[in-house]
Amino acid sequence: MKRIALALLILAIASSAFAQANLPPGKWWRRPEIVQILSLSEEQQEKLETIFRNASSDLIDLRGEVEKQNINLHGELDQQQLDRAVIRRDAQKLSDARGRLFERELTMLVDMRAVLNDSQWNRMRNGLLDRLGNAGPQRPKANGGMRKQR
Repeated sequence: MKRIALALLILAIASSAFAQANLPPGKWWRRPEIVQILSLSEEQQEKLETIFRNASSDLIDLRGEVEKQNINLHGELDQQQLDRAVIRRDAQKLSDARGRLFERELTMLVDMRAVLNDSQWNRMRNGLLDRLGNAGPQRPKANGGMRKQR
């Protein structure tokens, strides 16, 4: 069971469109330091909240489906007699569920991006997390230096 929990945690981190887009976790548009850094208007915050609210139910259902398919696949892998056809089928179901989750997260991200102006988006992408002091693995910058991976 611990293996499944660890796999689910890794999956959640790896598959998130928000992590790939370098956005802070959670309702970042309500965090005072982010509102200040990005100069978010109240109208922008409300639009971002609406986008999030509209996507929340879908995201909960899709994350649940990914979790169910992951459990199914691990259940098959734990059998003494492995059925390759069943494992392939369950792996495809898991892959499809992950794809649907990623697409919904990406759609929400695109909708949120449309609320931000270019300056706000660039500030978000180019170091907002660094300025907030979030630590993480290092990755090379385009100029050969290092910056935190988001």
